[in-house]
Parts: sequence; structure tokens; C-alpha cells
Amino acid sequence: MAMTRNSFLKTLAGATLGGGVLLGWPERLLQAQEKTRVPVRSTRIRDAEVFPFQLKQKVVIKISLGSTATTDNVLVRLRTEDGIVGFGEASPYAAITGETQQTSVALGRNLAEMVRGRDPFNIARMVADMEAFAPGNPSIKAAFEMALWDICGKITGQPVRYLLGNYRDSFETDLTIFIDTPAVTAQAARDVVSQGFKVVKVKVGESPEKDAERLRAVREAVGPDIGLRVDANQGWTPAEAVRGLRAVQKYQIQFCEQPVVSWDWAGMKFVRDNVDIPIMADESVHVPHDLIEGIRRDAIDMVNIKVMKAGGLMQSVRIAQIADAADMKCMLGCMQETRVGLTAAAHVVASQKNIQYADLDAFLIHSFDPVIGGMEVKDGQIHLPPAPGLGIDVDPTFLRQLRAA
Repeated sequence: MAMTRNSFLKTLAGATLGGGVLLGWPERLLQAQEKTRVPVRSTRIRDAEVFPFQLKQKVVIKISLGSTATTDNVLVRLRTEDGIVGFGEASPYAAITGETQQTSVALGRNLAEMVRGRDPFNIARMVADMEAFAPGNPSIKAAFEMALWDICGKITGQPVRYLLGNYRDSFETDLTIFIDTPAVTAQAARDVVSQGFKVVKVKVGESPEKDAERLRAVREAVGPDIGLRVDANQGWTPAEAVRGLRAVQKYQIQFCEQPVVSWDWAGMKFVRDNVDIPIMADESVHVPHDLIEGIRRDAIDMVNIKVMKAGGLMQSVRIAQIADAADMKCMLGCMQETRVGLTAAAHVVASQKNIQYADLDAFLIHSFDPVIGGMEVKDGQIHLPPAPGLGIDVDPTFLRQLRAA
């Protein structure tokens, strides 16, 4: 005889009240939970420090948006009441995020006061409070957030990528070469390949004709088996982008980043509709709703997420998940971070299946590496440490040279 809903409920009640197998299940469940309970460690942020610093670069970075000869970043150090230290880094870039080192330091003083005395595990609440206090200003907020994740990972004894949803422990990155003459660019590409990298990213956006000559020289220099990506950094008009990308399509370009100005979704769609090379948004997408707009307009094939422009790890993961829901691949890129910020970004890559490309190479242009531990690059592969938190420390000698704001 089939059991009806009413008969099932009567049977359930009888088993419970009559001392059947269901009687006492809450007590047994609580006993089992008690045996496996992990002690909760309660602590608060005691100290928050903001350190501006400058690093010389091995080369002048020249892209269509301008040139830089130094890296001017901000280090954030948080310490809990029981002595757990977390590090974060801001790499402001005025042409993209509207920030400078000076504005980041000024806001960092306020954010330091906001996080003091608070539970480091309340990351989402603190991120929301920072955003409400100062919309925009993403890189300095990212620095505070990654320091919080570093602390939470150390308290739980887990790498940050495990807290975000671990998917992989290693992955491939490209190495970027910047705008220069075809001969210089070709030699730089040879140097990249000699270091074991399998993918070269070339900055373009000067003019379609010069860019085509530059890419021809690079392809001839590295041969047919090396991956080749291009990034125009908004340097072309839509018509120039179409003309330029059609001219270099024969060089087997994996994709083109941000061919037109960031606000021109119609121009981006025009390019995408008229070339066969996949189009990736970069400066057009800072936060999740930017990507939603790009998807609605059917203007892009991929998106380049950057922790510095997204405002932190959580926002970066949200963008990746929106892209995943739209069946869109992602790349995780960088500004000019040291291996503090780059390691945090690498944890994001490791946590998300659809972040299939990485451009986490900025530390290789710095004349000095102040980081102990952290991600390592070997033959173009990034490997993350098994240590808890971000898995980094900062060279004490370097730290002693800095002055807290």
C-alpha cells in the first residue's frame, strides 16, 4: 500500500514519541559534533600600519597610456591582539583607477582606523564598510582586504586559496614586453622564451601599422609554438582596431585586450563583430556590474580581472563567477605589484576553474624583491606555497627602511 503524506507524518510521530530509532537523534548529533569540534579562536585587529615605498624598475614600462620608471606602491601590515600578522599591497595607477600613492596613503589612514578592534573574520562587513566610506579607491582597499585574508588563513592554518575554494596549486603565466622598436621588442621576446615562458604578451596601441610590424618581428623571433597575446590598453579607435587585428591575425594571436577606450562598449562590440581574434575586456571591467554590462551588450569574449581595480579578492572572485555563469573565460592580471599583491592574486587564480589565463609577472621588472616565500615562477609556471595565509613574509631589512604613514 502506498504511503500518503498523512500516514508518513503519523509514522514519524510514532517513532519519535514511542522511543523508535528517531528518538534522541539531536542528542547523538550534538555528541558527535562535540567530539569533532575545532576550538574557535577569537581575536581582534590591534595594529594597522600603512607604508609607502618605491622600487626602481629594470626597464621603463611604456604602454599606450604612458610610461613609468619606478614602482610606487603601498604596503599594509595588520596585527592581531595575539600577534598574528597579515600583509597586503596596493599598486595604484592613476590612468586606470584614478589613484596615486599619495591618495592611497591618505585613505589608508582612515581605513586603518576602521579595521582596528574588529574581528578579522568579518571580512565581508569590513569590505562593505570601506566601500561605503570611500567608493572607488580600489587598490588600497584591496591591500587591507588581502591582509585580512592573510590573517584568517594563518588562524585557520589554511592557504587563502583553500578559503576561497581551491581548484589548483599551479598554473601558467605569460611575461609582458612593452612598446619599443620591432628589433628591441623581438629581442625582448627571445629573452622571455629563454627564461622558460611559453606565452608572450605584447603591448600595442601605438598605431595599427607599427603594431603589426612589431608583432611580425616577435612572431619571427619566437617561432610558431609560443603563445602570443596583445594588449592595446585602449590605444586604438574601433576602426584602427579592426584594421590592426586583421593585419596580425596570421600571427596566431590568442586574444586582444582592451582595443578601444574603456567606456566605448559599442566600439568594443564593433571590433568583436569584425575580427576573428577573441576580444578581452580589461579597463572596461573593474567591478562585477561592469562585466554584467559587457555581457548584456554582447561586446566581449573574455575578461581580465585585476585585484587592484576590482578592490580585493572577494570582488575578483565575484567577477569570475559571473563570467563562469556566462560561460566566459577569465584572465587574472596585475598592475605593478611585488610578490605580496601578486601572491594574493595567484590565490584567486588557484581558487576558480574558469580563470584559465594569468598575467602575474610584474615583480620581474623590479630591481629588488622584498618578499620572502610567496608564489614562485619556474619555466612560466606559478607555484603557490602550502603555507597558511598568503604564504609570504616581508624582508625585515626592507621593512626597517620604511616609514609608516
